[in-house]
Amino acid sequence: MEKDEWQKRGSGHRNRMRQRFLEAGLERFSDEEVVEFLLTLGTPRGDLKIPAREAVSRFGGLAGTLSAPSEKLLQIKGIGTKNALYLGLIHQVANRYLRDRVTGKDFFTSSKDVYDYLFHSMRDLSRETFKVIFLSRKNELIADKDLFVGTLTESAVYPRDILSASLEYKAASLIFAHNHPSGDPAPSSADTQITRKLTWASRIMGLQVLDHIIVGRNVYYSFADEGLIASFVKEFEEKLPQL
Repeated sequence: MEKDEWQKRGSGHRNRMRQRFLEAGLERFSDEEVVEFLLTLGTPRGDLKIPAREAVSRFGGLAGTLSAPSEKLLQIKGIGTKNALYLGLIHQVANRYLRDRVTGKDFFTSSKDVYDYLFHSMRDLSRETFKVIFLSRKNELIADKDLFVGTLTESAVYPRDILSASLEYKAASLIFAHNHPSGDPAPSSADTQITRKLTWASRIMGLQVLDHIIVGRNVYYSFADEGLIASFVKEFEEKLPQL
C-alpha cells in the first residue's frame, strides 16, 4: 500500500472517530478506542490501534492507561513523549474536575455517590491501592489521599498514618476505599478485619467512619450499606468500658 493511500485511510478513520464522538460522545467507544482517540492528539498521522490495544492490555483498561507513569507508557512502540503528556494531562484534568464538582457540597449522600467519584481513578488499577477521603463536619470534601499500595493486610495498613493525616487535615469524618484488580469487590476476611480495626481506632480519636468502599470492575461493595460499619461501632461502644 502506498504511503499516501495509507495516510488517507488513517485520516478517514480518525474523521469517523471524531464524527462518532460529536454525535454520541464516548458512550459507544471501547476503552481501546478512547485511548486510540486520545493518542491522535499527540500523533497527527499513523495507525494507533496497535499501541492503544497494547496500552489497554498492559495497564488493565482506560483508567490504568491514563494513570500509568510516563516512563511505562513510553515503553510501548508508537507512544511518544507528546502522547504520554496528553494522557497524563487528561487523567489529572479528570481528577480535578471530579474534585471540583464535590468541593463545598455534601459529599456523602450515598455509597453510589462515592463510587461514582472513585470510579475514574480506581476501577482499572493493576495494584490494590488504599485511599482515604477526609471530610469536614458538614461532610464536605477536604482531601483524598492514596496512603498504601499493595495487597492489603493488617500489617500493611497503619492506623497511626491515617489518624495523623486526619489531624493534619482537621477532618471530622473518613471514608476508606480500595480496589480489587480482579474486578470482584467481595471483601476478604483481611478487608473486614482492617475495616473493624480502623473504625475502632477512628472512634478513639473522635472521628466518624462513614464507609469503606471496595471498587471492582463496574461494581462496588459498601461496608456501610451492608450494615458492617454500624456493627463495628456498636461492638466498640460495648467494649469501650473494658478498653
